[in-house]
Amino acid sequence: MLTLLHLLSAIALLVWGTHIVRTGIMRVYGANLRNVLSRSVEKKPFAFCAGIGVTALVQSSNATTMLVASFVAQDLVALTPALVIVLGADVGTALMSRILTFDLSWLSPLLIFLGVIFFLGRKQTRAGQLGRVSIGLGLILMALELIVVATAPITMAPAIKDIFTSLTGDIMLNAIIGALFAIISYSSLAAVLLTATLTASGAISLDVGLCLVIGANLGSGLLAMINNSASNAAARRVALGSLLFKLVGSLIVLPFVHILADKMHKLPLPASELVIYFHVFYNLIRCVAMVPFAGPMANFCRKVISEEPEIDARMKPKHLDPTAIDTPALGLSNAARETLRMGDVLEQMLETWSKVMHGEPRQEKELRKLADDVDVLYTAIKLYMAQMQKEELAEVESRRWAEIIEMSLNLEQAADILERMGSEVADKSLATRRAFSPDGLKELDILLEQLTSNLKLSLSVFFSADVNSARRLRRNKHRFRILNRRFSHAHVDRLHQQNVQSIETSSLHLGLLGDMKRLNSLFCAVAYSVLEQPDDDERDEY
Repeated sequence: MLTLLHLLSAIALLVWGTHIVRTGIMRVYGANLRNVLSRSVEKKPFAFCAGIGVTALVQSSNATTMLVASFVAQDLVALTPALVIVLGADVGTALMSRILTFDLSWLSPLLIFLGVIFFLGRKQTRAGQLGRVSIGLGLILMALELIVVATAPITMAPAIKDIFTSLTGDIMLNAIIGALFAIISYSSLAAVLLTATLTASGAISLDVGLCLVIGANLGSGLLAMINNSASNAAARRVALGSLLFKLVGSLIVLPFVHILADKMHKLPLPASELVIYFHVFYNLIRCVAMVPFAGPMANFCRKVISEEPEIDARMKPKHLDPTAIDTPALGLSNAARETLRMGDVLEQMLETWSKVMHGEPRQEKELRKLADDVDVLYTAIKLYMAQMQKEELAEVESRRWAEIIEMSLNLEQAADILERMGSEVADKSLATRRAFSPDGLKELDILLEQLTSNLKLSLSVFFSADVNSARRLRRNKHRFRILNRRFSHAHVDRLHQQNVQSIETSSLHLGLLGDMKRLNSLFCAVAYSVLEQPDDDERDEY
């Protein structure tokens, strides 16, 4: 029993080491990997090589599949090149299985020692995250040694020999067991390495080992389907295409497993090496042969998984991919894109409020609905950002995290102000049949136009962090305040002239001017975070 626990703990350590390497690489190079994948989609050879390279870094074809599926879900990558990248990922994980079987026992303690020093000493820097990667690689190598040690006494037990002996008959049963190995260990790489160890110890024959390898590849496809089951239709198509490619390959090769095993027995290589080389060449030949069929497979997946109709797309966040939370660069980018959607809805609110101000009371309900949409997006962004480990973020990422939180909060507050402005206009002007004076309405239109322009510029500054645009936004804020003050004085002059319409709507008019001034301050606050200058005017206004 203790030996079995040692084996299970060694497998768990292998999976954990793979996870640490993947998350560490994604935290350091996540944005660059995203750029590599997005730029490599134009030609299939580039996409295929990108899949190999990214998987070699993150140590998991399943991780690459999830990453690509998230890009497809956000319309960053088309389905056909995504399937080519996934095929390249299968080759990448096969190559890593070959590398990890070399005698690297001396490297494991060195990697762990150096990794701990860098990670604990400079945790929030790139060097610290690379130290995390070093720890993960050391744990992987250590786990492989422990698996070899733990399986030796297990394979000598008579009961275990009887179980493995029963695997010599049905190739489909053997493949299913290999798939279960991959799913249980959450890694086809771990399942293949375990199979190689069992084959080397004589616990299983070579043909059974080959079946288990084919099944492990199939299991990784099932894992991708499970991981993307809650994603949208586009992401599920990537997982389905990957699974179907692996299923087709297994159905073609499985009938010839015994013939292949007989041929391979004649090669002057150890049994474990034969299993690993079979894994490499099986994936290489299968994936290269299936690259031309990525287009037809994409069309088939679109037919099988149809697009789900969205009742109200504005009520649902589109870019908050939960699989990207472990990768701060990607997670922050997703949150920023969702914040821009909040800005788009707020721009619609400004247009709708203009209609209410011009005598369309029915638009007030639309204004409330848009305000609810902003609240939904703000809540989703807030909860998404709360899942990030802020203490593990680098300084730049931590600053961006704060900018996104501040910007989304400002937009949410602006939506509340606009909703209240619409209600006040409807109650105090439209319901009582009191109209603004022509001059007063024209002034409000001018301010609204300037307010809309500042909102668009603020969203641009938030997205690009351009210093020149931030300075222009700061100048626009002061121009707006001067214009707002001038219009306030003009309204008082109309009161002095006994303008009846101005007298009837005076409190409402001045209240709207104050609200628009606050809206402008909320929109322009992002300029100061970019310029990193204190805003004395903000403190005066709040």
